[in-house]
Amino acid sequence: MNLKPGWLLLLLSICAAVWSVPIDRNADNHEAKAEAPEENADTGLYYDRYLREVIEVLETDPHFREKLQTANAEDIKNGRLSKELDLVGHHVRTRLDELKRQEVSRLRMLLKAKLDSTNTQSLQMDHASLLKQFEHLDPHNQNTFEAKDLELLITTATKDLENYDAERHEEFKRYEMLKEHERREYLKGLDQEKREREEKRMQELKDKHRQHPKVNAPGSVNQLREVWEETDGLDPQEFNPKTFFKLHDTNEDGVLDEQELEALFTKELEKVYDAKNEEDDMTEMEEERLRMREHVMENVDVNKDRLITLEEFLKSTEKKEFSNPKEWETLETSPVYTEEELQRFEVDLLDREEELKRKAENLHQQQELLKERGKALEAQRKEYQQAVLEMSQRQKEQQAADGQPPAGPNGELQFQPEAQKVEDKAEHPAEVHNNLPAEPPQNLPIHT
Repeated sequence: MNLKPGWLLLLLSICAAVWSVPIDRNADNHEAKAEAPEENADTGLYYDRYLREVIEVLETDPHFREKLQTANAEDIKNGRLSKELDLVGHHVRTRLDELKRQEVSRLRMLLKAKLDSTNTQSLQMDHASLLKQFEHLDPHNQNTFEAKDLELLITTATKDLENYDAERHEEFKRYEMLKEHERREYLKGLDQEKREREEKRMQELKDKHRQHPKVNAPGSVNQLREVWEETDGLDPQEFNPKTFFKLHDTNEDGVLDEQELEALFTKELEKVYDAKNEEDDMTEMEEERLRMREHVMENVDVNKDRLITLEEFLKSTEKKEFSNPKEWETLETSPVYTEEELQRFEVDLLDREEELKRKAENLHQQQELLKERGKALEAQRKEYQQAVLEMSQRQKEQQAADGQPPAGPNGELQFQPEAQKVEDKAEHPAEVHNNLPAEPPQNLPIHT
């Protein structure tokens, strides 16, 4: 049977996609054997990689892994588990030290990039003070991974991940408002006839989207029976909550995490959304999935650890809401924003667009200025080259007038032996004559 470490579940199952390294406790030598981690999505934390690597390293230590199995959620949340760090092996501490130094180096690069982007100049930068804005590590000790680092990492990740769903909802709201803003701007650009025709088409798509089968309330008996029958292929009349739980606890860790829970809603979502249909928005489908998961967690997760145990699940089936739930309202029946929120969003959007235009104009002006400077520098370079050529030419002419040998490219004199001999002959003809070889006289006159 594969078991997930408790704190790993607590920290990372808060996201929709959860990853883990299961532990096989049935090995002959009773040593934990790590399997390949499941494909997973990023947690969305800016220190996601650091968090995951620290978890992986800690899980390689048998003592710490054993403490993880026996620790409860409160021990993990309040950081008491971090005291066990002093008992891990030397190779684990060495690897953790290396991970922290890498993370500190990465954060320094981020800070430098941020300061550069804001044109902030600081010759004496206090990195320790700047690193205080990051809560997931101890900024005063930048070289070794200590118990305080583990405590800060756990508490910060827990806090940040608890806000993850709220941020997803806010992001979806901005997405919907932007979509509506673009729709209105598009219609404004059409003439009256085309606008009326396009508005009619859009309304028909909206009405078509609303024409879907009834959606069962998530976590209700009807919703679970439908999964039991259509996904599991079992007789709906033989529905058994305990068997259902075990079937969908896919990693057999004794709890339903958020990923396993959201998988139960696929059949209901397929009633409303189809990627092939123009009227169906898959981004809205994921928001609907999140709403369903939150609804079930609110009613079933008693201790609010974002995990559903078998006991919690069975108790939820005894509630009245399990058999007689309220009708589930899908997104099209419950708008995520008001008209006032949309108007404020459009004002902010316009302000951001104007700011981007100003920045673009400034960049354009700087680009033109650089072009002009480039042209001026090129003209100066050509003038300098021409002046050098003219100076060199005048120097050669002067040397020729003075009878000096021409100068080389670096000012050195260049002698031409053959030319020198010709000049010498012209200046000293007598010497040339005396040096000629003697010949016997021919046809000399005889005087008597």
